[in-house]
Amino acid sequence: MRTLPILYQDDHLVAINKPAGLLVHKSSIDRREKEFAMQILRDQLGRWVYPTHRLDKATSGVLLFALDNETARSMMRLFVEGGISKTYLAVVRGFTQETELIDHPLKDEWDDRLDPRTDRDKAARDARTEYRRLATVELPFPVGRYETARYSLISVEPRTGRTHQIRRHMKHIFHPVIGDTTWGDGKQNEFFRETYNCRRMLLHCRVMSFPHPVTGATITIPAGLDGEFTTVLQAIGWGEVQPA
Repeated sequence: MRTLPILYQDDHLVAINKPAGLLVHKSSIDRREKEFAMQILRDQLGRWVYPTHRLDKATSGVLLFALDNETARSMMRLFVEGGISKTYLAVVRGFTQETELIDHPLKDEWDDRLDPRTDRDKAARDARTEYRRLATVELPFPVGRYETARYSLISVEPRTGRTHQIRRHMKHIFHPVIGDTTWGDGKQNEFFRETYNCRRMLLHCRVMSFPHPVTGATITIPAGLDGEFTTVLQAIGWGEVQPA
């Protein structure tokens, strides 16, 4: 039976390091998938688990579940109210600024398969993402219309919780996440597949921090990178970069 790496567990919460390519729970958006984090973890623990937030299928890292309904409601309120701090690591196209706060409203995404009554004219909602550049590299490969390829390694903190916020914001400033097949750059994604055998999106939730809903203690949960992400960083020359 497949198991998932547990990062944290107590009587109320459990956190895993979700691998890229795994859905959090069953979804009509991707009917072909047969495995889901919630189902695997439920079988692994032998008890029901309750998802408290979203993490894209293509994104890896800290994924938090509650072990009872009351805790799940408390954690979801924390997420809505901005009481959860999350930091991501991402590889993006181009040289970013050293630091930047992206303040760009985002419209709610809709899908006719899920809710054909969704109001497509609903106003965009406030959305803010802050990032800090950790490293840059310029590779001697012609990707697209340039003779060299430039990339940045960034630490990203979403200040609001809109769907696909980091990916959409990075596209908005013309620094899409590598491996993003929806808002990314197809030529860059192909280059990483062919050169580094990288078939995942290079976005990882590396740490989550929040006040425990029962004890009030500050809980900080780090999540290490998987082998594929680590291999890419080493190949590019970023193996010694510390994301802290």
